[in-house]
Amino acid sequence: MYTVAALYKFSSVDDPNTLQNKIRKRFKQLKIYGTILVGKEGINGTISAEQKNLQKAVEYIRSIKGFKNIDIKFSHSEINPFVRLKIKLKNEIVTIGDDSINPNEVVGEYVEPKNWNSLIEDKDTILIDTRNNYEYSIGTFKNAINPNTIKFRDFPDWVKNQNFTKEDKSNKKIAMFCTGGIRCEKASSMMIKEGFKNVSHLKGGILNYFKEVDEDSSLWDGECFVFDDRVSVKHDLSEGSYDMCHGCRMPITEEDKKSKLYIRGVACPTCYYQTSEEQKSRYMSRQKQVDLAKKRNQKHIGPKEEVQIKS
Repeated sequence: MYTVAALYKFSSVDDPNTLQNKIRKRFKQLKIYGTILVGKEGINGTISAEQKNLQKAVEYIRSIKGFKNIDIKFSHSEINPFVRLKIKLKNEIVTIGDDSINPNEVVGEYVEPKNWNSLIEDKDTILIDTRNNYEYSIGTFKNAINPNTIKFRDFPDWVKNQNFTKEDKSNKKIAMFCTGGIRCEKASSMMIKEGFKNVSHLKGGILNYFKEVDEDSSLWDGECFVFDDRVSVKHDLSEGSYDMCHGCRMPITEEDKKSKLYIRGVACPTCYYQTSEEQKSRYMSRQKQVDLAKKRNQKHIGPKEEVQIKS
């Protein structure tokens, strides 16, 4: 059994390059898998390991100046959901495409999961899912607005195109959520910059809501997409029912697999026409290597490239 930790915190980092190297060195010692993004605005990532080593990794992150109270959500997986360790330098630890948006300076109100239901059931609340369209498609809160974004950096344009009135910005309650809390926190900073007066976001995101709110009282409908090989999790944080297309990394259902456009490890109805025959041939060769590795009881390193789905 592997423990998985989704973690992030906006906190100013003076020397991201040095911090990147320190984290990489320590995590390699602990045999940590997953991805950590390091930037001037903070740390963001998801990692996995056996519980004892993961706990040491968390303790190390919390020992870094400014990250003692880093937000962490734990879950579990029967198999390791990651195949390697990546520690990456990024200008933004979650990309919204506007350097002037800084959650370290201004941010919306954090709403605890226990108070979330009453907020989103308020008739004066505008509930916005800040995740991408493919995430929304497999599960979301009831009555949540889907901005139909392909990537998070599309979100500011969506807000501007809604033509919110001055009255909306002054009187409506804006409630936003995402998987682990980082995107909706940054989005709240952007919304305040755009003139919204009453902006809130779900503390710890959907994963924290699943942990803290009983399923019988839940207003969530469906499963929650996660960015690892589990693909999705259910309300009890167990692995969900979705699989992943290894051509485009999008979630797929058993119904999708019945499509003539589905080729295992190569393409699905979403990406079949987005890739060339040369790409499909490479993906087929990669899948063959994966299958051979499984027969030898070895773990294949996995795909290094992903298809960018066009809008």
